[in-house]
Amino acid sequence: SSHKPNLELSYTMAFFNNMFNVPTQDPYRRQGTAYLHIKDARKSTERSENPTGAVVVPISLATTFQQTTPGLGTAQDDPNSFGLGYEYSRTGNPTRGAFERAIAAAEKAKHAICFASGSAATSAVIHLLQHGDHVLSVDDVYGGTQRYFRRIVSPNMGIGVDFADFSNPKSLPIQSSTKMLWLETPTNPTLRISDISAVSAIAKEKGCLLAVDNTFCSPYFQTPIEMGCDLVVHSITKYIGGHSDVVMGVVCTNRDDLYERLRFIQNGIGAVPSPFDCFLAHRGLKTLHVRMEAAAR
Repeated sequence: SSHKPNLELSYTMAFFNNMFNVPTQDPYRRQGTAYLHIKDARKSTERSENPTGAVVVPISLATTFQQTTPGLGTAQDDPNSFGLGYEYSRTGNPTRGAFERAIAAAEKAKHAICFASGSAATSAVIHLLQHGDHVLSVDDVYGGTQRYFRRIVSPNMGIGVDFADFSNPKSLPIQSSTKMLWLETPTNPTLRISDISAVSAIAKEKGCLLAVDNTFCSPYFQTPIEMGCDLVVHSITKYIGGHSDVVMGVVCTNRDDLYERLRFIQNGIGAVPSPFDCFLAHRGLKTLHVRMEAAAR
C-alpha cells in the first residue's frame, strides 16, 4: 500500500513554524546534534566507549592513572586520549579530552586544545613565536589581550607588537619580521567587523600565521577555520560556557604541526582547566545553538 502523509503533523509543524518565525531552510539546523555526536576517525564511532552506557561525559577527578607498563599510558584506544592514553591529568584527562573533541567539531576544526582561561589560550598562541618576531594586532582588540601584548609580551619576551586598523587588509603595515596577524571579529566590546577571508589571503601571501579570536560570534555563527585562518581562539567563559560559572579558553586548528606544539605548550606550562570546569563547559556547548539563536532574535 502507498504511504500516506501525516497531514495533521504537517499542519501542526507549519503552525509552529509560522507562530515562532522558524525559517523553513535554516542554515544552522542540526548544529546542536553535530556538537554532541562526535565521530572518531580512527574507530568510526560517534562517541567514546563507556561501559556504563552514560550519555553524559563523566567527571574524571583522578590526578594519576594506573599504568600496566611504566611510561605507557592507559586506555590508548579511548578517543578522548587522542591515542596517548592517560598517566597524569595535566597531560591528559578523559573529561577534558571529550570537551576538546566537541569544541573542535563545533569550530569545524581538526584539533582543539583547552586552557584554564581565554588569556591562557592567548598566551599559548604567542608561545608559538620566538624572540625577535613581530605580531600585528587589530587595534580594537579585547582590553585584556591588549594589556598582555603591551605590558608583558612586548617588554618581556622580545616580541614586537603593533596595532592597526584591519578594515583594509591590503594596506596592513606588515613587516619582514611579522610572523602573526591577530584578528578579533566582531571586536569586544565595540563589535567592529573585519573580513577574515581577505585577511587570511594577505597572511598567506606574507607567510604569517593568522589567529582569530572568535569569542563574540561563537562557532554557531562563524567558523574562521573555513575562511582560511590558522588558529581560532575562544574565551569559553563567554557564550560557549554560557552560564557565568566557568573560566576557560581554547585554541582550535587544522594544522597538525601547530597542534603538536600547542599540546606540548599546554602540558609544559600547565595552564589546564579542571575536569569539573570541562564538564560545565561541555554542558554549555550543548545549548549554544539555542542561546545564540535567541540572542540573534
